[in-house]
Amino acid sequence: MAGLLCRLLLCLAAAGAAADLLLEEARRSVDLSTHLAKVSAELSLANAAGGTAASAFLLALEPGLEPRLAYLGVQVKGEEEEENTLEVRETKVKGKSGKFFSVKLPSPLAPGAKVRVSVEMVFTHVLQPYPTHITQSEKQFVVFEGNHYFYSPYFTKTQTTRVRLASRNVESYTKLGNPSRTEDMIEYGPFKDIPPYSQDTLKVHYENNSPFLTITSMTRVIEVSHWGNIAVEETVDLKHTGAVLKGPFSRYDYQRQPDSGISSVKSFKTILPAAAQDVYYRDEIGNISTSHLLVLDDSVEMEIRPRFPLFGGWKTHYIIGYNLPSYEYLYNLGDQYALKMRFVDHVFDEQVTDSLTVKIVLPEGAKNIHVDSPYEINRASDELHYTYLDTFGRPVIVAHKNNLVEQHIQDIVVHYTFNKILMLQEPLLVVGAFYILFFTVIVYVRLDFSITKDPAAEARMKVACITEQVLTLVNKRLGLYRHFDEAVNKYKQSRDISTLNSGKKALETEHKALTNEIASLQSKLKTEGSDLCDKVSEIQKLDGQVKELVLKSSVEAERLVAGKLKKDTYIENEKMHSNKRQDLVTKIDNILDAL
Repeated sequence: MAGLLCRLLLCLAAAGAAADLLLEEARRSVDLSTHLAKVSAELSLANAAGGTAASAFLLALEPGLEPRLAYLGVQVKGEEEEENTLEVRETKVKGKSGKFFSVKLPSPLAPGAKVRVSVEMVFTHVLQPYPTHITQSEKQFVVFEGNHYFYSPYFTKTQTTRVRLASRNVESYTKLGNPSRTEDMIEYGPFKDIPPYSQDTLKVHYENNSPFLTITSMTRVIEVSHWGNIAVEETVDLKHTGAVLKGPFSRYDYQRQPDSGISSVKSFKTILPAAAQDVYYRDEIGNISTSHLLVLDDSVEMEIRPRFPLFGGWKTHYIIGYNLPSYEYLYNLGDQYALKMRFVDHVFDEQVTDSLTVKIVLPEGAKNIHVDSPYEINRASDELHYTYLDTFGRPVIVAHKNNLVEQHIQDIVVHYTFNKILMLQEPLLVVGAFYILFFTVIVYVRLDFSITKDPAAEARMKVACITEQVLTLVNKRLGLYRHFDEAVNKYKQSRDISTLNSGKKALETEHKALTNEIASLQSKLKTEGSDLCDKVSEIQKLDGQVKELVLKSSVEAERLVAGKLKKDTYIENEKMHSNKRQDLVTKIDNILDAL
């Protein structure tokens, strides 16, 4: 209610000011050299003496161009020729239809005072192809319809209009006031004492082969990560809105003749931020390799070349994406963050975007979101975006705007709060996931989840367990012989018979115990019905032979020490016993390997 009252007061104040203000001079320029209509006007605004100070003035749009307005900007020129942008708000005038704007002056304009302002307007889709259909070899002509006069709610003392065209080839144009024409320029006026809201149709039919490219739909997704990266992806639907191609398309003529398809679009340049990296350009088919990337000091220039040239009525669809370092666009103070990025970025020169959707994906846990926009945008309901390791989703800001041009390439600022402790959430989720995985594997391997028992499997497990014990005992028994060999060697050096006797006694005791255990395990294998029982029996026989050779070696060592056996004979016998023993041990090892 308060906002409505404020706008009503502003409207009444502007309407009151309209009666006291007048335009002493209006110099208007209409640039029709591209597919846009760019209107700029230098106005000298005066406040009549004897009136009241005016804090704002009105701007009115021509009824024919009103729905096509894409951008309106007003600046005031100061004493040192510096320009200050003024605040512009749409308003209404009592008793008048159409679209009006109230422009607030930097300071009230006193009675008898003057001020110079500069008005810039951009209109889209006002140049209509005529004829609407052309062949590949024909040139494109367009028609523009406007007003000879600067459409204003104020009385105008003098005004001029200058129309700039795309070429010198002009089919026809209106000739109010005997206009002058030089090359691609038509000048009307000066016109004197023009009443308010004056209209007189201005019409120009001329050649214009500039690219009539229009972005019919564009979705710009900005995904913010506090780990140092901002991912940007733009999905673009592009259409050539010039004269529709009539008849077949000849690739041969297009490549052979330089003027064939002169109004078509082969390629265009897109300007990316200077820090852009990992750039990709693709469509539904896959990567488009006909693009070129040029890295400059202040930007990255990418030449976009579609898979086919675009003629009137033809469309194309592509996706372009890149990564940016977050430190250049994301600012923070404690838990307060501010993201400053362009709402829409450069796609091609003189771009027109009919429909734009911007989605800004913030980190999971972002709260207290506030958006500052340089111009009016339509905020939709926030969404949630789920990606890797997300639990409750990332907040997504969704905004829409229609009819955008290059002047809308401005920064949007998104403020939000984020608790930095939440940055540990994803690493902890990864650690927890691996912990659960490993724990599950451990439990699965160690537990038996079968519903019914498998006697054969249990028997195999028992046999495997018994076999493992047999292997351990046999190796341990073979180790006893090595220890006894050491006792024999000590006896030969010290000639102390007690050393030999204690070693022999230890061998007999431990060997008997191990042999009994192996025999017990052999009986268990026989009970289980395993054929490994025979192999264990063979090991027992071979081990008996090994023990016999070991004891013979100890007896001959006693005879050697006692002088009853010559050294040469002992060495020869010991070598023979060692070879036999080694053969027996090898046979035992082979059987153990088979087990």
